[in-house]
Amino acid sequence: MDTFFEGRESDSPYIHMIWRGHTGENYVATCPAEPRWNLLLIKQKDEVKVTIEGPLTQALNKFRLDESDFLVIKFRLGAFFPRLPVTNLANTDALLPEGASKTFWLDGSVWQFPDFENVETFVDRLVREDVLRLDPVVDGVLQNQPQDISDRTVRRRFIYSTGLTPKALQQIERAQQAAELLGKGTSILDAVYEAGYADQPHLTRSLKRFFGQTPAQIANQAP
Repeated sequence: MDTFFEGRESDSPYIHMIWRGHTGENYVATCPAEPRWNLLLIKQKDEVKVTIEGPLTQALNKFRLDESDFLVIKFRLGAFFPRLPVTNLANTDALLPEGASKTFWLDGSVWQFPDFENVETFVDRLVREDVLRLDPVVDGVLQNQPQDISDRTVRRRFIYSTGLTPKALQQIERAQQAAELLGKGTSILDAVYEAGYADQPHLTRSLKRFFGQTPAQIANQAP
């Protein structure tokens, strides 16, 4: 089977995106910076591994897959596991213990592997069992709602639920905005201005760090 990917959005307030796909032989995943953490299920032959992947603060070659099926649940910013936070998982991951017969261990309980169609049911159960929460402070800040707490407390809440500081999140999202502009055919100088960079060298350093590519390389991929 050839390599393919497909994704869908979700109406769950805890989910940002759901992806599934298949990789052929000698497939290396080069991932751009991404502030959202996810739950990854990879099936190779008869073996299934479930990992919690933390946010990425730089472009990374994360893993090599040969003939694998995968499912990715990318969680919304502010969603977190209170007893298994991603605080120390930036640019790395945590393998969850395997259970018996298509199950895995999470937060002291055994869970069935979700599939592409029933992810929302799986996540709803996580919420009901208090395995997954949404931090109202982080959610409020992201919606530009004023918070009656100190900046230090906001920073601590961000790190606990997202694994990132507010400043790191802002830098990644600015790079994503610039890359999106370039991918749509916007000129490099216009992308500098619209994304709020000081100058072209500033944009270049940012995209090389967060995407592993220069502005020109990203622009050349535009349709």
